[in-house]
Amino acid sequence: MSIAHIADGEGQPIGETLSGLLRAMQAAHQRDGFADLALRRDRLGRIAAMVRQNQDAIVAAIDADFGGRSREETLLAEVFTTLSSARHAKGGVAKWMRPRRRAMDLAFKPARARLLPQPLGVAGIISPWNYPLLMALSPLVGALAAGNRAMVKPSEFTPRTSELLAEMIAENFAADEVAVVQGGIEVGAAFAALPFDHLLYTGSTNVGRKVMAAAAANLTPVTLELGGKSPAIIGADANMDAAVASIVRGKLFNAGQTCVAPDYVLVPHSHLDAFVAKALAVAAKYYPDLADNPDYSSIANQAQFDRLQAMIRDAETQGARILTAGTGGGHKLPLTIVLDSTDVMAVRREEIFGPVLPVVPYNDLDAAIAHVNGGDRPLALYVYDRDRANIDRVLGATISGGAVVNDCLIHAGVEALPFGGVGASGMGQYHGQDGFETFSKLKPVLYQSRLNGMWILNPPYGAKAKGLIKLLLKRP
Repeated sequence: MSIAHIADGEGQPIGETLSGLLRAMQAAHQRDGFADLALRRDRLGRIAAMVRQNQDAIVAAIDADFGGRSREETLLAEVFTTLSSARHAKGGVAKWMRPRRRAMDLAFKPARARLLPQPLGVAGIISPWNYPLLMALSPLVGALAAGNRAMVKPSEFTPRTSELLAEMIAENFAADEVAVVQGGIEVGAAFAALPFDHLLYTGSTNVGRKVMAAAAANLTPVTLELGGKSPAIIGADANMDAAVASIVRGKLFNAGQTCVAPDYVLVPHSHLDAFVAKALAVAAKYYPDLADNPDYSSIANQAQFDRLQAMIRDAETQGARILTAGTGGGHKLPLTIVLDSTDVMAVRREEIFGPVLPVVPYNDLDAAIAHVNGGDRPLALYVYDRDRANIDRVLGATISGGAVVNDCLIHAGVEALPFGGVGASGMGQYHGQDGFETFSKLKPVLYQSRLNGMWILNPPYGAKAKGLIKLLLKRP
């Protein structure tokens, strides 16, 4: 089912419309009971089948929404990763659903302990514009694997993709299984205020605060997938050619409009000039002609394009040096390296979310670590080095949502690894079994044995009870 383009003044109020849909799903969940393994696998199979059958339409819709989105990037980052997520969950859900034994302390034996994974009920998913298919369907995979029903609110900034998503879901799921809700800010606010059993939001930190505040009124548990300043640290012993190739590839994928894209680079003073020269050369090699290059994606909309241009002007006005790898055209921006930046500039304070790359020199590894730890905890951290001790030092001294050694971005596509932020970059996680558990209640159950000694502790407390308590307190 899809509720398309809800707006104030059209029929009943937004909140009532959405509440009615939620109540219908909750009633269906109560009526039908917990989804069994066969139904969960069937739902996951429907996700995969609809993506496979509509991949050309998906590519076309996202390309139109962006005003130019690389076909290969969409196939890799939207289609492949969604299929991988559904395949992984379909293969693992039988194991994830099983009751899990927990060790029982000697004092409570012969009782036994188990965790019973159970679906929460109805999940809410709010997805962003930068990966409009993946960020809607990847959390949905976790919700369905866990046996839930779900309502999805995709971004209004990618209307063609949102409409296609609504059509695909309506063709493959009953109205009380999965629903797509379309609309703008008012719809999003009303959606976040619904009493879901769990709410997952992906987007900016500022909006994430508002989503969490709205959910708090209902004590709705939330998973927030935000962003931030994800650093790449070039070690003194790094393979510079490989590091540059990786960082430029990761920074320019989807024109930098990726939450885990390298936001800035920390490089030793002695390697600064070499890094900059190599980065500009590699970018020009990867994308020799930006304006008419089908491999290079556009900035998604005018507001984002204007924001990036303002960020560059702000840095240049305050004394930064700006170097570009060629010229763009339309909404296509070239790799733009920012040197001599300072903490007061927008490029150093705000998440960039585009092909603008501050390069910050450092004197020693302690200074690089201190720089990272001086800001909000990032969603991702990338360290490039061949010295294992230095790699371990960086990983051990910093906290981030995730980390990659000698590459970037690819961890976000690994279903065996949880994906999520920490602090300002988010809370909670999903992907694979971790997504299943996010949308589940792992209910602890104690099974008492017919033969047990609890009768000793029945009041009034006599000598046996006092002796048992004394014995328990003496345990090391």
